[in-house]
Amino acid sequence: MRKHQLSQHFLRSPRLALFLIGHSNLKKRDTVIEIGAGSGVITGALAHRVKHVIAIEPDPETAKKLKQNLVSRNITNVEVIKKDFLEYDLPETPYKVFSNPPFHLSSKIVHKLIEAKNPPEAFYLILQKQFALKLLNTDRHYTSQLGQELIKTYQTKIRLPLKPNDFTPPPAVPTVLFEAKKITSLLETPLTA
Repeated sequence: MRKHQLSQHFLRSPRLALFLIGHSNLKKRDTVIEIGAGSGVITGALAHRVKHVIAIEPDPETAKKLKQNLVSRNITNVEVIKKDFLEYDLPETPYKVFSNPPFHLSSKIVHKLIEAKNPPEAFYLILQKQFALKLLNTDRHYTSQLGQELIKTYQTKIRLPLKPNDFTPPPAVPTVLFEAKKITSLLETPLTA
């Protein structure tokens, strides 16, 4: 298991993962990328909800355990990629992202997603609340430079707050499920949260 010094806090239960996925726009036909899949709590939940999951896990031992967990549960629609997400070439076909990434990589991950040649149709990330607030288009909080870039093409909002005991180890900071959905029409204006 990865050390929490790397700011990785794993969801405790598949039931919670399914609950969070239920608050997304993920559909049965979707391809979904999971960043930092770990041993597969979110991966298994995604596999039941979408057509294809690309589970990216850089740690070789954890990736091996993830593959074993998927085989033992007879899950066949997951592709495990043993690679650092920041070095991964994003698909050229439509995809979405649902992930609980290490907090220290949140900014780099959002940059990579929105600057990609083919950015995701939507992404859902479990983030530190303080960081997520800076990505919103709102007058109530400061919007960071990254947030300003993001809201040019995405509607952003905080979907749900999470509790420290939802994770192992529990994070010391408030966390939320953050949503960014591509603005599909010039008539739509970014949502405020």
